[in-house]
Amino acid sequence: MTATLQAPPKTRRLVFPFTAIVGQEEMKLALLLNVIDPKIGGVMIMGDRGTGKSTTIRALADLLPEIDVVANDPFNSHPTDFDLMGDEVKQKVENQVPLQIVPKKVQMIDLPLGATEDRVCGTIDIEKALSEGVKAFEPGLLAKANRGILYVDEVNLLDDHLVDVLLDSAASGWNTVEREGISIRHPARFVLVGSGNPEEGELRPQLLDRFGMHAEIRTVKEPDLRVQIVEQRSDFDQNPPVFCEKYQTQQEALQEKIVNAQELLPSVNMDYEYRVKISEVCSELDVDGLRGDIVTNRAAKAIASLEGRTEVTVDDIQRVITLCLRHRLRKDPLESIDSGYKVQKAFGRVFGINIE
Repeated sequence: MTATLQAPPKTRRLVFPFTAIVGQEEMKLALLLNVIDPKIGGVMIMGDRGTGKSTTIRALADLLPEIDVVANDPFNSHPTDFDLMGDEVKQKVENQVPLQIVPKKVQMIDLPLGATEDRVCGTIDIEKALSEGVKAFEPGLLAKANRGILYVDEVNLLDDHLVDVLLDSAASGWNTVEREGISIRHPARFVLVGSGNPEEGELRPQLLDRFGMHAEIRTVKEPDLRVQIVEQRSDFDQNPPVFCEKYQTQQEALQEKIVNAQELLPSVNMDYEYRVKISEVCSELDVDGLRGDIVTNRAAKAIASLEGRTEVTVDDIQRVITLCLRHRLRKDPLESIDSGYKVQKAFGRVFGINIE
């Protein structure tokens, strides 16, 4: 009698835990705040090669709690929120057809550098539309990214037109595809994360301005920390389940903290006086438009909710204002992005705090 080989049970690939990542506090904070309030508008992470940008973003997606989605829906439609539903699901809700709801891990979609606009936005099958009279839509990466994270590595090497499309969708929460008089629109509400190496060129200032935050990361210089990072990575590679087990409690605690922060966010207040001072800082730094003011207000509220408070403090504003404004100062495309010194100086002057 021949023994039949059993296929191994399907297991989820283990990801390096978010709470195990050493250093890079600026990047981790910017990512957490965007997850708490996606309307901050995403984050651009610029830094040296091999500093753990991709590892951190994958770790964040893995950390997030599962979300309820409508089964077999290409847009990860929300079962009750109309703004996060595809048209088919909306019709079912309006016609009171019962929906099958399933839990799903938050998606992290990687946008490859060579992606075409069709691959990103989706395509309409004109032949099918004309012959069968149906809107035959082939969803793209923006559809998959709805209610998740869209990660673009080397965003500074991506075609400007595609960056524009991504930023438009991230800002409006919708993606519209039009072809030969047929128009299809679907929700595309995601956290946009771009990363790049400044040596390979910067994004144009007008595109940079549309990212909510800009985090800078540097290679860790302290030998002790470097050894710790190398050993951690080695431990994880040798035995991922055992390594992840060690951080399970911290992961669960942070996950709960994020969920609580999302629930608390609508009830967080900021003094009118602080709002005026944020706008004063933006005005003094000659920041174009009002995006800087809006994002700083949102980020300060998000950091307060992350720490379980309903009132924004001056310290909250100080911790986020550099992330929100440093990439909005450049007027000359050849100028490099300020490391944060100018922003902190202006903050100190307006808020009456001595910044060393």
